Amino acid sequence: METLAFLIRRVGQAVMVMLIISLIGFSIQDNLGDPLRELVGQSVSEAEREALRDRMGLNDPFFVQYARFLGNAVQGDLGTSYFFKKPALEVILRKFPATFELVLAATLIIVLVSVPAGIFCAIKPKHIGARLIMGLSIVGISIPVFLTAIFSIYLFSIELGWMPSFGRGDVVELGWWNTGFLTGDGLEHLVLPAFALSSIMLPLFIRLIRGEMMEVMRTEYVRFAQAKGLHPRRVLFVHALRNTLLPVITVGGVQIGTLIAYTILTETVFQWPGMGFLFLEAVNRVDTPLIIAYIIIVGLIFVITNTIVDLIYTYVNPMVRISGVKG
Repeated sequence: METLAFLIRRVGQAVMVMLIISLIGFSIQDNLGDPLRELVGQSVSEAEREALRDRMGLNDPFFVQYARFLGNAVQGDLGTSYFFKKPALEVILRKFPATFELVLAATLIIVLVSVPAGIFCAIKPKHIGARLIMGLSIVGISIPVFLTAIFSIYLFSIELGWMPSFGRGDVVELGWWNTGFLTGDGLEHLVLPAFALSSIMLPLFIRLIRGEMMEVMRTEYVRFAQAKGLHPRRVLFVHALRNTLLPVITVGGVQIGTLIAYTILTETVFQWPGMGFLFLEAVNRVDTPLIIAYIIIVGLIFVITNTIVDLIYTYVNPMVRISGVKG
């Protein structure tokens, strides 16, 4: 019952958040230019334009247009792209696999590097390696992602010639999904963009894990476990790391979600054919339906990510009741 109540509460919150996001996204369309300009150009007379505006419902009151938009949105219709002449949702979903795989690869790099590095810096804070890692993390936090991307292209593509500098490489079609994970060329093209994208969160995660681990190691239950003579690895990975991961999951899950927003810069530098690159093209073309569809899809991903993080949190820490503070 507690799990069901939690899910119902989360669904209700998700619906409210999505309504707000859709309202904000729909509200900005009037500031992006006249949609008729993209549809009919400049050669159509003003009378014809006005008649077309009436047929499209552009002269209706704002909330009438918004209600019509919501009615179509719940049926999966987010409008038709002016440039591609296809449903905006379909265009976005065609680019989604590229962005998802980029974010997934960056997330794997963050997890596989930050956890051991953070633990090492916590248990051996005076070691020269730990000091080097912490120093590099400060530098990493200070450098914008587009500079990391440009520098990595210059070093690994231009100077050393190890990695390709742009594009996605060869992909394999699996139904409507296309993946570069199954080809060597696709993986080579993924390395530099994933590294650049991970550089945004990697220093933060290292410092977060280090700080939490050092605090947990000073707690009474860890000292008690050490006094009982338990193996140091058991104390570290069973007692200390488990409790270290609680705030990391809470903060980290939200931060991982923000990687989707940062893909705009990364995909632009590497010409990665994902949703972020598509969004910038839509802005340049004033493709309003595509812009609104992108905002709603990204907002939906954030909502789903936060819900999954809350579910994981309750499993990692069974003492937290679903209907309690985390609800």
